Amino acid sequence: MTNHIRRKLIAGASLAAVAPVSFAQEKYPSRPVTVIVPQAPGGANDAIARIVAQKVGELLGQQFNIENRAGAGGNIGTVAAARAKPDGYTLMLTTNSVQVINPWLYKSTGFDPVKDFEPVSPVATAGYVLVANPAFPAKNIAELIEAAKAKPGAITIASAGNGTLNHLIGEMLQKAAGIELVHVPYKGAAAAATDVVSGQVPISVQSVPSSLAFINAGRLKVLGVVNEKRLANMPNTPTIGETIKGFGSTPWYGIFAPAGTPKDVIATLHAAVDKALDTRDVQDKLAAQGCEILKGTPVQFGNMVKDELPKWARIVKESGAKLD
Repeated sequence: MTNHIRRKLIAGASLAAVAPVSFAQEKYPSRPVTVIVPQAPGGANDAIARIVAQKVGELLGQQFNIENRAGAGGNIGTVAAARAKPDGYTLMLTTNSVQVINPWLYKSTGFDPVKDFEPVSPVATAGYVLVANPAFPAKNIAELIEAAKAKPGAITIASAGNGTLNHLIGEMLQKAAGIELVHVPYKGAAAAATDVVSGQVPISVQSVPSSLAFINAGRLKVLGVVNEKRLANMPNTPTIGETIKGFGSTPWYGIFAPAGTPKDVIATLHAAVDKALDTRDVQDKLAAQGCEILKGTPVQFGNMVKDELPKWARIVKESGAKLD
């Protein structure tokens, strides 16, 4: 072998060794990231996603853009996230209603809540309330139950759509209280809340983020808190469980990536989310929406999903709620 050929081989080998190292060291994220929210704008998930995505984007030096992909109770956006390229540039911020409840509500959701996703981080819990138009006679849960039992099927209840958490909580309430309400689905929480404000429908289960402005303005009244414990920003408002023993649900929100997303990307994202949740401005913004910070590692978050799946299977079966 001549010295000339030997030098060319050594040079080629050096380039081959350097090229992959340079590629592997490309900093993530090097371009904007899309965060799919599988609900319409105006609801709790949307509000939480925008608060957290903005801060995470600031910390990582890239835009984290929200993309609302509503429909089929969150299934459409979730399927889109599951099928996205697993490179960290498409994420999903979703709620437990989609990830651990929908699999039991629908014959087919189009996704597997465990196999199709990499957990990144839990983000927050949100307050949910049963609200009514101010002109509605009932002032609390006990009076609502009394009115509903006096005229079964006469009271309508608005939700953010078939299969949404608002809808299912309404079904759980009917089952627990032994009453019959008529479900009126809307395309999103904001539309449902607006029609309760206008008096088209008397009551609705709403997240605090989607209804707080109306509540503060006196355009909606709160009949009861859905969560297991009273809300920090509504300490004098009783929970529904204080009237109906054992009733209560505290929705959570978190970030997922498509299955197969590199572990180092997951680690980078988790660290940024964790840091974002430690900042005072994010905490204040979430608290103003009636939310509380929820932290955990990707493994802990994944285990939480797995643990809640059988719990919600039982609740959905007992409620009798089913969707095609």
